[in-house]
Amino acid sequence: MTLILASRSPRRKELLAQAGIKYRVIPSHIEEVSAYKRPALIVRELAWKKALSVALKHPGSPVLGSDTLVYCKGEILGKPEGLKDALRLLRLLNGSWQAVHTGVALIWLEKGVFMAGSDVTGCKARRLSEAELRAMATKHHDKAGAYAVQDKDDVFIEKIDGRFDTVVGLSMNLVRKFMKKAGLCIK
Repeated sequence: MTLILASRSPRRKELLAQAGIKYRVIPSHIEEVSAYKRPALIVRELAWKKALSVALKHPGSPVLGSDTLVYCKGEILGKPEGLKDALRLLRLLNGSWQAVHTGVALIWLEKGVFMAGSDVTGCKARRLSEAELRAMATKHHDKAGAYAVQDKDDVFIEKIDGRFDTVVGLSMNLVRKFMKKAGLCIK
């Protein structure tokens, strides 16, 4: 049985491939909104919505959804809405600790499998100059917090307290746990 990844994210695809998990991509096209206020609940709900939207069209296949956001200084940070917003996010994060939350959901309608959870990892941003922040704000508009920890040229994060894959956008410990519980072959 081939897992369906309800995401187009190159980082999520890479993490699954590195783990030796066979998958195919069928992105969800949900509106990423939540009524929840707590970051852990938001990412869990959005991961669930993404997985369910694809699972309804493919009930015979297991579907994996995921969502990631950054929480810093009482503010929930998603993907920037352009250059000005990216600079605002980076200024807020500059030199600060933040919490990166990633939700994961596995839904397999045919087998009655419904699982969701979330992980959190702390990250400390390096203090950058205004010029460095402006240069950085031109990149990574497709990532929560406007930075890419996995990008070798991105020096923004100086310390990670927790799982690297959670920051990248797919908590592989949850993926493995859910797949095992669902009876899916994993390495």
